[in-house]
Amino acid sequence: MISTPGLSSEEISSNSMLETNKIIHGDCLTVLKGLPDDCFDLIFTSPPYADNRKKTYKGVPVNHYVEWFLPISYELKRVLKPEGSFVLNIKERADNGERQTYVLELILAMKKQGWLWTEEYIWHKKNCYPGKWPNRFRDAWERCLHFTKQKKFKMFQEAVMVPMGIWAEKRLVKLSDTDRIRDESRVGSGFGKNVSNWLGKKYVYPTNVLHLSTECSNRGHSASFPVSLPMWFIKLFTEEGDLILDPFIGAGTTALACIKLNRNYVGIEMMEKYCHIATEAIEKANNGHKRARIPDKQMSPRLL
Repeated sequence: MISTPGLSSEEISSNSMLETNKIIHGDCLTVLKGLPDDCFDLIFTSPPYADNRKKTYKGVPVNHYVEWFLPISYELKRVLKPEGSFVLNIKERADNGERQTYVLELILAMKKQGWLWTEEYIWHKKNCYPGKWPNRFRDAWERCLHFTKQKKFKMFQEAVMVPMGIWAEKRLVKLSDTDRIRDESRVGSGFGKNVSNWLGKKYVYPTNVLHLSTECSNRGHSASFPVSLPMWFIKLFTEEGDLILDPFIGAGTTALACIKLNRNYVGIEMMEKYCHIATEAIEKANNGHKRARIPDKQMSPRLL
């Protein structure tokens, strides 16, 4: 399954059948309108941020960002499976001395569109270098907004468990009586914990803060994220053989993550330059990675 940019947006628009493991060159909204309903298990993407990357993507004005994105999110909702997830990596920019609100406005608008805003993950860029402005400091984090079509969706929490951590070395040595029962919070929040549940465990569930380094080499793209970012969500929300969409795939990072994890993918990219960069990276990854055979039954019959 070597990936090539074998389909144009015009071919997609006239054909509801879609070959997987492809990078499609075209405007994502045009391409999305030609894709069948309910076919993707996960959508992971990072669209151009408002007015940023003007030389790369011409920029979307802050006051038109929600208006620009809503037709795209409408199509994304249509092509996502009912039990699937949509993870949107995005960050609001500061302009004229204050933070802009287009991300918050987009969340509210997507809720009206029928999306459930299920969770918000924070990507902490743990290798972010220092910096300051007159009224703020450098951003060291970005949002990863998790949207779903329904309350019950596929999620594999055990796939992203992390080592227990050194906190347990002293905390679990000598447990009190309250540590051995579900001790209710003293402030009446309704939360409680049984510390003894962690005895003998080597791995625990993570928090919703992801401590991941940024991509240090831009790989020919001005806004590449690390492959570890899509990999984390792919492991959390999909199984081997599932189909992932990135409608702003850029240099192909999401596709590379899928190859590593034996998932199928479809990528859309409007910049021909990035299509070639992504394709070269994918071909190199495929040559160095023997993909497991994916049973046909795991694929949507409309996509074969």
